Amino acid sequence: MKGTFRSLRGFNYRTWAAGGIVSNVGTWMQRTAQDWLVLTQLTHNNATAVGVVMALQFAPQVLLLPLTGFAADHLDRRKLLFTTQATLGALALGLGLLTLWGHVRLWHVDVFAFLLGCVTAFDAPARQTFVAELVGEEDLSNAVALNSTSFHAARMLGPAIAGVLISWVGSGWMFVINAASFGAVLCSLSLLRANELHVRDRAPRTRWGLLEGFAYVWKRPDLKAVLIMFFLIGTFGLNFPIFISTMAVSVFGQGASGYGLLTSIMAIGSVTGALLSARRAQPRLGLLVIGAAVFGAGLLLAAVMPAFALFGVMLVVIGVSAQTFTTTANSMVQLSTAPAMRGRVLAILLAIALGGTPLGPRRRVGRGHVRSAPGAVRGRRGGLRRGARWAALPREGGYFFSRMTA
Repeated sequence: MKGTFRSLRGFNYRTWAAGGIVSNVGTWMQRTAQDWLVLTQLTHNNATAVGVVMALQFAPQVLLLPLTGFAADHLDRRKLLFTTQATLGALALGLGLLTLWGHVRLWHVDVFAFLLGCVTAFDAPARQTFVAELVGEEDLSNAVALNSTSFHAARMLGPAIAGVLISWVGSGWMFVINAASFGAVLCSLSLLRANELHVRDRAPRTRWGLLEGFAYVWKRPDLKAVLIMFFLIGTFGLNFPIFISTMAVSVFGQGASGYGLLTSIMAIGSVTGALLSARRAQPRLGLLVIGAAVFGAGLLLAAVMPAFALFGVMLVVIGVSAQTFTTTANSMVQLSTAPAMRGRVLAILLAIALGGTPLGPRRRVGRGHVRSAPGAVRGRRGGLRRGARWAALPREGGYFFSRMTA
């Protein structure tokens, strides 16, 4: 397993990864508490309100796209991450205090979600490209895969911890705990050895610097192919909250515990896929295609599974293949992009990943019915509402309203 965890041999990445796992767990705790707060305390099980919060968090990734990639390429990434991580912690603390004091309202959550999305839009490309400064080009693919492993491991731990704590102390303390977890990242950033960072010269500022990322991708057929694949699969395939919750509730007649079991199974598959990706020396186009093909086949087979247990088995296959595809795509884009353009190109990838999510579900909801092997499931809108309610029950299964782009 030495090859799987080879990036951890370096002090800087090891320090960064330690702070990252703490912060990831805190982030998942807040995401769980946020939906629980909106669904059960600020509304009467209104899944639409949860969807609005989700959209407000994802929209800035697209709206601020030219600026976020430009910042990642032209600013000192370490200093930029100090700023974004501290701001994210302050936002979490602010929402936590409003909740603890009993003054929180739905519009407060909406505003904080939008501000969180704006800061995350700048944080994500800088955080992704900063990995190359921690490990260098030779271990970049491995580090990207280990980042995904950390993200999905936290996805299993965070909601479970939040579920227990919410029942004891309430939602507000989850935001406060998340605010404190950002201190781990800030500490790791301050402890990094500057002389061991693989820092490259910053991109020169030009008149059309904000748009150079789009022009660069347009001239690169290989990058366009990867991004188009990511858009299609991300928009119409990576909608697990709706897919799993609807199947669990409407098709198999499961409750929160059944949904929780399925999300945990899915997370196990994702962690496995990330670890398998970490063992590979370099990403390959063939692996990207295989991951996409297996993912599509897994979805088709899952749709016709007649039993709950068999559906769970297929989720492992879907988790492994989806993580193989997303990790390989991320690594290929980073390694094949000129370092001076990497932030802007990754910002486009992240915008596609996070911005395309709402489109697929919206198109399918409009069709009114869902067909499955066990039979026709009528009233898709009702099924989605019930599924979203179960999806937001942190005590039983965790939270799935996020994309696999860590």
